[in-house]
Amino acid sequence: MSRSEFTCDCNVIHQDAVNEVVQKMPDENTFNRLADLFKLIGDTTRCRILFALDQKEMCVCDLANVLNMTKSSISHQLAVLRRSGVVRCRKSGKEVYYTLDDDHIVKLFEIGLAHINHKD
Repeated sequence: MSRSEFTCDCNVIHQDAVNEVVQKMPDENTFNRLADLFKLIGDTTRCRILFALDQKEMCVCDLANVLNMTKSSISHQLAVLRRSGVVRCRKSGKEVYYTLDDDHIVKLFEIGLAHINHKD
């Protein structure tokens, strides 16, 4: 396919379509927050953590062993994810267990993974 096949060659504005999209367009703050979420999960280490937590609720020690990383580095990444609402934790005695925050995060991660696996 040539490059020109992907270029619109018309000068017609489809005003109904434009108006419909403009009415539904979120505000700038919403787009900033969405971009921040994608940047947050766009880190390889955090993606590995999300994969592990998508499989099973885990504590820092378990995650450190699964990912072959230090507890300190895992804790740091979990704090970032927790502050952003991507993971949540619960305390059981002296242990703290982490899981993905809600079904939206689970779906977002699993759909992203399915998408890239489908392309291979």
